[in-house]
Amino acid sequence: MADMGNLWEDLRKQARQLENEIDLKLVSFSKLGTNYSLHKDADSASSASKEQTSDTAPLLNRSSSEHMCDTMALEIEQLLSKLTQVNDRMVEYTQNISHSSPSAALLHTLQRHRDILQDYTHEFQKTRANITALREREDLLGSVRREINTYKNSTGLNRRTELYLKENEHIRNSERLVDEQISIAIATKENLAGQNKVLGSITQRVNSLANRFPVINSLVQRINLKKRKDSIILGGVIAVCLVLLILYAFH
Repeated sequence: MADMGNLWEDLRKQARQLENEIDLKLVSFSKLGTNYSLHKDADSASSASKEQTSDTAPLLNRSSSEHMCDTMALEIEQLLSKLTQVNDRMVEYTQNISHSSPSAALLHTLQRHRDILQDYTHEFQKTRANITALREREDLLGSVRREINTYKNSTGLNRRTELYLKENEHIRNSERLVDEQISIAIATKENLAGQNKVLGSITQRVNSLANRFPVINSLVQRINLKKRKDSIILGGVIAVCLVLLILYAFH
């Protein structure tokens, strides 16, 4: 029983020590993020007023700040991982008490340590996300500034050469498009010519069949004529029947 009590006190002692270290690290990490933002703004203002040859100092400041941020973030992650392990061991301790259920004070202490871990984790993630956003913003603005400086520092001859190269590229693209359209037109023409030949051959075959079998044509015409006569006779009979029915109905 005494060993179990000593284990709980050791775990609480480790948890409080890690929490104090994490708290100090988070304060320093937050200040470093604020200073990082200030350095970025100062570097942006200085790079706008200086020439390209004076950009080495901001780059050095940036690399050192990023290195410090990464190092401190790694240390805080390791401390949070250790504190998580200690909290897990405290949970196991409360679950392994066999003589009775854990007391309310014990559960309250465990919950307080877990809440502290959650708060520290949330604060660390928030600060790191802010620093990451600042880095991405600085990278974007830095690339834009470098392009502007390159354009400003380029000579007139280089600009003309660049314009000529772009114009030459546009001309080549136009020629490529024209060649593609011409190829499509030629392929379409060949396809239509092939279809015309096929239709001509079919027409010739039909005409040759009609010329070879004139009797069949005359027979088909007679059959059509007989059908018309039958239709006329049938229509006349139906009309007479209708007239007779009408006369019978009125009488």
